[in-house]
Amino acid sequence: MLKILIVVLMLAVLVSLFSGLFFLIKDGGKTNRVLNSLALRVALSVALLAVILLALWQGGLTLNPTP
Repeated sequence: MLKILIVVLMLAVLVSLFSGLFFLIKDGGKTNRVLNSLALRVALSVALLAVILLALWQGGLTLNPTP
């Protein structure tokens, strides 16, 4: 369940990234849509980091000790 949430959050970050690029090209940076997209991307990235740390702490994800 946590792995699915991590993938969904990663995809949401990518969608926010490309929507910000689209708004920047379309609006030329004259509206606040680029700023809103950046704020959403930062919030999603923080949430993604929190979910990964929570999953590591609970044991849902394990680190690979061998290269």
